[in-house]
Order: sequence, then structure tokens, then C-alpha cells
Amino acid sequence: MAFYQFNTSQLVSTSLEELWHFIATPENLKDITPVAMDFTITTEDILLKMYPGMIISYTVRPFLGFKTNWVTEITQVKELHYFVDEQRIGPYNMWHHQHILEAQKSGVLMKDIISYQPPFGILGKVANHILIKRKLNEIFSYRSKVITHRFP
Repeated sequence: MAFYQFNTSQLVSTSLEELWHFIATPENLKDITPVAMDFTITTEDILLKMYPGMIISYTVRPFLGFKTNWVTEITQVKELHYFVDEQRIGPYNMWHHQHILEAQKSGVLMKDIISYQPPFGILGKVANHILIKRKLNEIFSYRSKVITHRFP
């Protein structure tokens, strides 16, 4: 079984409090996801603030118009420092996403570490090589642009 990690970081010119409030608010997930992915939160009455144990369900079109349900659980939260979401139902065999914020002199360093395992054994390994890594780069490139625009 293949296992992968995707790492990215971005220096954001804002305060730790402002960036935390933005990224730890579930409703903002749609704003930082490419429009073509048709990201829609399906959890009713979603709260404004994440907490450990929070379940967020949504639909998304990750590839070629393929629509899927995805359910994540917020498993860890350390206010102003990090939170972790883990897939409970979705397209991957395993998905663990760490969102980390570190205050810097010139802003906030926002880091993401995604550990994942594609489905379908060897086919998932091939899909990661030709599709998944590229898609993750596209998603986080888009997010970087949105964050830069929001916090110039």
C-alpha cells in the first residue's frame, strides 16, 4: 500500500488571530477551494468555530466531474496554533490534514501537512503520480492566491 505526504507553506501578512479566525471557520472552506471543485458543505447548522469531534460533511468534485461525498472529523484543535482534520468517509483510504500556524515577525507562517493513501492499490499509486499530486498543487496554489488577496 502506497502512502504519501504533501507539504506546503505560505507566509501571510496578517495577525495570528485574524488568520486563525479565517481558517478555523468551516464556512470559509468553500472560499479557499477552486470553484471547479463544486465544494458544498452539507452539514446542517454548522457552527462558526471548529472543535475536537466536529463532523463536517460536504460534496466535492475532485476529478473530471466525479462528485463524491466527503466526511471529515476535526480530531485536534489547539487555538491559534493548529487543527487536524481526518477523513471518515471519502475517496481516500486514509487522509490526515494538519493545519499549522506559526507567528513570525513579518506575519504568520501557515503550513499544511497532508498524509494520505489513495484507494485501489497499484492503480492508486499510478493515480497519485499522474493526477493526485498535481491536483493537490492546484488546490493549494488556488488557496494561496485567495489568502494573499484576502490578507494583502
